[in-house]
Amino acid sequence: MSHDTTSMRPHRFRPAGALKGRIRVPGDKSISHRSIMLGALAVGETRVTGLLEGEDVLATAAAMRAMGAQVERTGDGAWSVHGVGVGALLQPQGPLDMGNSGTSTRLLMGLVASHPITATFVGDASLSKRPMGRVIDPLSTMGASFEATVSPKGSQTLPLILKGAYPAVPIRYRLPMASAQVKSAILLAGLNTPGITTVVEPIPTRDHSERMLRGFGADLSVETDADGARVISIRGEAELKPQTIEVPGDPSSAAFFIVAALVVPGSEVLIENVGLNPTRAGIVEVLRQMGGSIEELNPREVGGEPVADLLVRHSALKGIAIDPSIVPSMVDEFPALFVAAALADGVTTTTGLEELRVKESDRISVMAAALCAAGATVIEQEDGLVITGTGGEPLAGTAGAIATHLDHRIAMSMAVAGLVSRTGVEVDDVRPIATSFPTFQSMLEGLGA
Repeated sequence: MSHDTTSMRPHRFRPAGALKGRIRVPGDKSISHRSIMLGALAVGETRVTGLLEGEDVLATAAAMRAMGAQVERTGDGAWSVHGVGVGALLQPQGPLDMGNSGTSTRLLMGLVASHPITATFVGDASLSKRPMGRVIDPLSTMGASFEATVSPKGSQTLPLILKGAYPAVPIRYRLPMASAQVKSAILLAGLNTPGITTVVEPIPTRDHSERMLRGFGADLSVETDADGARVISIRGEAELKPQTIEVPGDPSSAAFFIVAALVVPGSEVLIENVGLNPTRAGIVEVLRQMGGSIEELNPREVGGEPVADLLVRHSALKGIAIDPSIVPSMVDEFPALFVAAALADGVTTTTGLEELRVKESDRISVMAAALCAAGATVIEQEDGLVITGTGGEPLAGTAGAIATHLDHRIAMSMAVAGLVSRTGVEVDDVRPIATSFPTFQSMLEGLGA
């Protein structure tokens, strides 16, 4: 996606009436990425329905094609992946363009690290600022070698060249930070590494990789050690079996509509088929603690993942101090939560959010500036925000456009803020929304916004 400023698409999101109706958000991005990657490593055809067809996932599909897998959309809207088998990835003929997707990049670095191939990873301006050292360190220990760009701040970034190790060396690695991407990269590298590769996770993060690796037939175990850390072990040189996967709705995408329905007076929205994996659904728990009415209907399990329909009604929210232990289960949803906090009654305090500073943008600083521009009362701290809400009164709105810094979640969060403002909120560029949620604006308009 081109991010030159000449073709930026500003848009003002204006206040509207109550949001009413039922929607189905796009498929979960984490599960979509992994279904294509693991399908490409299984021998035979994996079929995927409900795949998120955003630019990030399409970048993963293109990368797997470049390494020999057949990945195509079928006439019925499903996706077919014909895999090459673990250990059989082919040398890509050109650079792997990851666009804006940090997940694709870090997970694919893990996949390539234990294969006898060399790959060049490139990305857009935003992705090229994101730190890759956290993945490079453990993968280097397994034997892979890297030539990375060094940023002005000294961190290792894209573009980078990765030379895989074959055979790679199994390791036992204790995660220095809570990161599902680092954990997943090591486990994916372990797939083609002789012996047992182990990740020790002191703070639990989203467990889609573990669930899906098992589902594809990998020999993977999860135990808890004496200190309460999760110990995840995978036996290498695995043979993966193709699967039929139905991707549940993405809770990160649902979060914007949950918050919108809670804060826009008179709203009642049914969001169908939302994935409620406990390692991902922290936003629902926190919004309920703030007084939000979020009812789970038709709870069920799809492909090992808990799913339900969520009925969300306008609620009088109250500010709370958010327990930092819940951060890993909602790390991507904080921009949306900050908007809810700005309209709640009282003070909401968030801490332990250092990870937000190295996302597509510095989401602590960017959201603080954006909300202040819209009339909210926000104090930025090193590891979070302190937000004093309006008690349900509309925000003033923005005079000019707020800077989204090419970050899709900033754009969508401030779109929601615009619905509960006096004059609307203008974002400088809506194009990045296509990376994760191409139908966001039309869905919002369909509910009456």
